[in-house]
Order: sequence, then C-alpha cells, then structure tokens
Amino acid sequence: MNKAILGVALMASMAAGAIHAQPGERWNDSDLIVTASNATNNSLLVYDTQGALVEQPKTGGTGGVSGNAGGIAQNHDLLAVVNFGSGNVSIFRKHDGAAPLQLAKIVPAITNPVSVAFGHHHLYILTTTHIESHPIDRYGVSALPDGSAPLAHGDGSSAQVGVIGGQLIMTEKSNAIETVNLANGGAVAGGAHLVAHIPANVNAPFGLATRGDNAYVTIAHANEISLVRNDSVLSVTGSGTQMAPCWVALDGPYLFSANSPSHSVSRYVVSGHSIVQEAPVVASFNGAPTDIAYRDNLAAVVDSNGSASHVSIFDVDGDGNFSPKSSVTINSAATNGIAIVRADDLDE
Repeated sequence: MNKAILGVALMASMAAGAIHAQPGERWNDSDLIVTASNATNNSLLVYDTQGALVEQPKTGGTGGVSGNAGGIAQNHDLLAVVNFGSGNVSIFRKHDGAAPLQLAKIVPAITNPVSVAFGHHHLYILTTTHIESHPIDRYGVSALPDGSAPLAHGDGSSAQVGVIGGQLIMTEKSNAIETVNLANGGAVAGGAHLVAHIPANVNAPFGLATRGDNAYVTIAHANEISLVRNDSVLSVTGSGTQMAPCWVALDGPYLFSANSPSHSVSRYVVSGHSIVQEAPVVASFNGAPTDIAYRDNLAAVVDSNGSASHVSIFDVDGDGNFSPKSSVTINSAATNGIAIVRADDLDE
C-alpha cells in the first residue's frame, strides 16, 4: 500500500515537474510591456508579449523627456512614469482585469523629472537639478519627499538613477557619475558627490544598470562601459565595433547594451571587476534604441527612426541569445521608456 501511494506521488511529482519544465516557452506570455507616449497628453502604452495593445491610460501629465533612461520603473504592484513637461510622476497600481494598470496618484517633483527607480520602500526621482526620495507605505507613494539633494552639476543633463546598496547612483551627461547616501530608512541623506577614478576621457555618462553594490555605467561618447563600486570606477571596457553604448540591462552574468547610433544590442559577460564583450550584436533595429529592459526571460527595446517608434520584444535563453517574439510600430518618434511588468506581483 505504501509503495502504491509512493508511486502515485512520484508520478504526480514528475508530471508537475514536466508541466513546469516544458511550458512551450510561453509561460511568460501574460507579462506586459509598457512604454510611454511622451506626448503633450502623456499616456502609457501597454502591450502583451505578442504586441497587442492592451490599454492606453492617461498619465494626467505632460511628456517631453529625452536623452534619458529609466523613465518608467516598476516594483511589485506599482509602476511610476515621468511627466517631464508637467514636473511630476504618475503612479499606477496593477490590477486584475481588462485594465491592468490604473492611475493611483500624481506625485510632484522638485523640477522636471527624467528617471525613476524603486528601492528601500521608496520611489527615487531624478530631476534635471535634484535627486529626491519619496517613502512608500500601505497608502502608496507619498506626495512629499523625505529627502533631497542637488546634483553635482544640475545643468539639465541628468540621465538615469539606480539603487546600489545603501546609496543611489546618478549620471549626468555633462561628465558626472555621482552617488548620494541613503539613511537607514531609505531617505536621501547628505549631498551628491562624484565617484573616484572617473576615466580621463569620460564623455557623456548615460545609462546604468545596478545589482547589489555594483553599477554598470555607459560612457556613451567614449564608447565605453564602466563598473562602479564603493564610490569608485573599478574597470572600463570598450564597446568594440558598436558605437555609443547608451542604455543597459542585466540578466544574471549578462549585461546587454543598447547602442543608439549602431542600432544594435550587444552582450557582455560581467564578473568581479571584469566586463567582457561576448557578442557585438545580438539584435539589430531600424532605428536608434532609446531604452532597454530585461525581466522574466524577456527583453524589450524601444527605438526611434525619426518618424516612428518601435517596441521590440525578445525571448532570452540561458545563453543570453535574443529570439524575436513580436514588434510594434508606433506613429510617433517621441515614445520614451520601457518596462516589463510580470503577470504576478513579485519583484526581482
């Protein structure tokens, strides 16, 4: 009797494992890909992974941002998008049903916002002149900041913000890579300061991706990617044949860079102090990429060719290879930001 029960249990376990291990490569098809129209009446453009438009909710603000990354950020059931022209950030909450993202709140920023990031139970807003922190509680994102600091330059060239350990890291295209400390609760504390050992040939820090205490920062016009840790640039690698790596995303040991003038995405392997380009081109585009996102074995890239924007969605295998899944053409070149929203509410 016990052997029979054990055999049934084992067969059930094997069947469950087979279902999990062989999903027909469609297990993440319920995820959503989100970009922003970035128009005067800004709105989200929400697609399924097959490229079908699911909804187009208004943000309640004005777009107009450019030369930035991280204009959209998602964490658990919250999604934030910058409204550059109206100087605020719209907070959407994830729901089940026909309208999966619903506008919950509009949070004012110190000045025009360009990039947002979540971490330490806070929303961090990078503006043209400041970095600010807004706490998150059961009622959502607070409209009032609990900390802020002026940027090192604050000249309107800010590009992206990310979270590294107990700090934030920010880029300004006028040759600044800087950090600001966070208090124990996650609020911005103290002033922003430049990191050490910025390369002598630094020319336009743009995008960044963070994990733990590491930040991978592109130096676009110098055709380089740098590793920043503990307030210092530790290593720098060139982008080879691909010009101006601008925006980056991480997937395990792989770092993907979107190279705007080369209309491509490259793959790097990162470990320790090492950044090694493994594949110069894993995807190509008709237009210049303006942002890239990775999540849930999916990659999404938004690009512009001067008259239209395109959202390209890829499956990514365990070797970091891109397989085209779907593509969308949008009749506007202003589209900005890209995020992948998982079907569940888990953060990664």
